[in-house]
Amino acid sequence: MLEKAVNRSEKAEAIAELNQIFKDTNLMVITRQSGLTVQEVTDLRRKVRAAGASYKVAKNRLTLRALDGTPFKALGPLFKGPTAIAYSKDPVAAAKVVAAFAKDNEKLTIVGGALGEKTLDVAGVQALATLPSLDALRGKIIGLLQAPATKIAGVLAAPAGQVARVVGAYAAKG
Repeated sequence: MLEKAVNRSEKAEAIAELNQIFKDTNLMVITRQSGLTVQEVTDLRRKVRAAGASYKVAKNRLTLRALDGTPFKALGPLFKGPTAIAYSKDPVAAAKVVAAFAKDNEKLTIVGGALGEKTLDVAGVQALATLPSLDALRGKIIGLLQAPATKIAGVLAAPAGQVARVVGAYAAKG
């Protein structure tokens, strides 16, 4: 009897943990994995973690219960068979890594996903994976903002340099 109580409390903890993860994430990608070796899963987890995302295999029944009260509730029907989830706060990180891994490994397939409350099919996840990451976009914006400032400084410095050369030439004559 005590064993069942512990089992139930462990399940409740797992559901609460998953629910919190779903509330704190922006992107979720659902994958179906069949026949991945331990080494392949470890490799995938390492790549996902390096991108700032997470990858988790969870029981479908617990995951379905954890989806309640989150923006990902509509993904419930996708949790059939051997599934796993990749998730991230970055709106493209998880999709990018999982799509690249699935491209090279046919044992992992993308089933669908969601970006916030927007449900994505396989093509939607693939399209999201082609977008630059949030950090890359920030870098481009900063580069665009800095470029005009550098050009303005160069233009403003040029006349001052010319005036200095003219004054220097007159001083050399005199």
